[in-house]
Amino acid sequence: MIPENPSDKYLREHTASAEDMIFTKREFLVRTGMGFGALSLASVFGLNPYDAMAAPAGGAAASLSPLVPKQPHFKAKAKSVIHIFASGGPSQVDTWDPKTELTKFNDKSIPGHDGLAYASPFKFTKSGQSGIEVSSVFPKLGECIDDMAIIRSLWTDIPAHDVAQRFMNTGSLQLPKPSMGSWVVYGLGTENQNMPGFITIGGAPEWRQSSFLPGFYQGCNVNYSTRMNLDDVILNIRNQFTPMDRQRRQLDLVHTLNDMHAKALQKDAQLEARVEAFEMAFKMQTEATDAFDITKEPESVRELYGKTEMGAKLLVARRLVERGVRFVQVEAGGWDHHGGLETALAGKAGEIDGPAAALIKDLKQRGLLDSTLIIWGGEFGRTVTRDRNGNATPGRDHNGRAMVSWMAGGGIKGGTAYGSTDEFGARAAENKVHIHDLHATILALMGFDHEKLTYRYNGRDFRLTDNFGKVVKDIIA
Repeated sequence: MIPENPSDKYLREHTASAEDMIFTKREFLVRTGMGFGALSLASVFGLNPYDAMAAPAGGAAASLSPLVPKQPHFKAKAKSVIHIFASGGPSQVDTWDPKTELTKFNDKSIPGHDGLAYASPFKFTKSGQSGIEVSSVFPKLGECIDDMAIIRSLWTDIPAHDVAQRFMNTGSLQLPKPSMGSWVVYGLGTENQNMPGFITIGGAPEWRQSSFLPGFYQGCNVNYSTRMNLDDVILNIRNQFTPMDRQRRQLDLVHTLNDMHAKALQKDAQLEARVEAFEMAFKMQTEATDAFDITKEPESVRELYGKTEMGAKLLVARRLVERGVRFVQVEAGGWDHHGGLETALAGKAGEIDGPAAALIKDLKQRGLLDSTLIIWGGEFGRTVTRDRNGNATPGRDHNGRAMVSWMAGGGIKGGTAYGSTDEFGARAAENKVHIHDLHATILALMGFDHEKLTYRYNGRDFRLTDNFGKVVKDIIA
């Protein structure tokens, strides 16, 4: 046996290592009782603890990310979701649920309702080969009706904005729970490791929260506007002072330290989420800004979506799912029409009609509609009587007993009108669809049994659909 070189042994024993930097408070006090004077030797020997601790480029960061693509419970119909959230509560009888009986009773009392009936001021026309009746406020979407499924029998529990919006987005009326997008990314991961799996364009923080799910499943909000500089669309992802190679070394060091912390002590969910956020911000420097640059689209495509803010947002949504983002939510609110409905609803519908139709057509032309589920709808519906505050220029009050939503692409049976309300459109009557049923159906299209997509927290298994929900199979192709 060749004897060990004493100088090699000396260097090995006295060279700083990563393990020397991580210890408990008790170990720190023991080690430093007589050791502070030795700290000055670092400069004498030219030791750099950061060099000693840093992993090779990409080493620590190359560890398995929680956002890597995962397999669902069964073969999925859709790979990604674009949720157009019409917050405010669109009126069902003025958009997708025509009622001739309501017209007959216009300005008259109707049984079981307070106030006077308010017939829709809009005309409905049979459209497409399916012959589904579409309101005159949606002429462009009427051209796409054979790719859409209209759910006319949707209902919710409480017709109050904050509560109902929370329910639509998280499946919970009161308790803070993970949002729908967080559940989808938790179950499926995402296709692009350089972009967040869940991105929201506007909307309230509660709509994108991950709650008790690990923080890296939370939605990344982007306050996108065509008037903004691209570097301002997503703040704090570009480092103006440190070059990319040094950022990479810093992140590798952070990953190494975090792994050592987890091994020596315990995993910390908030710390893990923060490290993943740093990693994602670094990766986004190369791809994120490009995804929001719609000037790279042909002029014909930009004209198709319409050169409006809503058109730009839906075009960005298409560019995001095209790049592998799993769940995109676009806030398209302003539907709380207590008064002046005839003018206000027509204007709001005009904002979304062309862009939403363009999204369907564009995805279809690119071969992406079959793998992308588009959802439109609000948090509740409206009354069929005049609102108490809008007799001169009438509107409608809140109504949770009847609401409407449409879906397209991603395994949806196009040209379908599912369920129905009563003769006046005031209550879901046939094939009623609760919010939990809607969520169960969305998860089914993404390949999940909603009863099995769970997360254990505080000793209990939680899920998006709480403790009930039924998949609406008749709208699935």
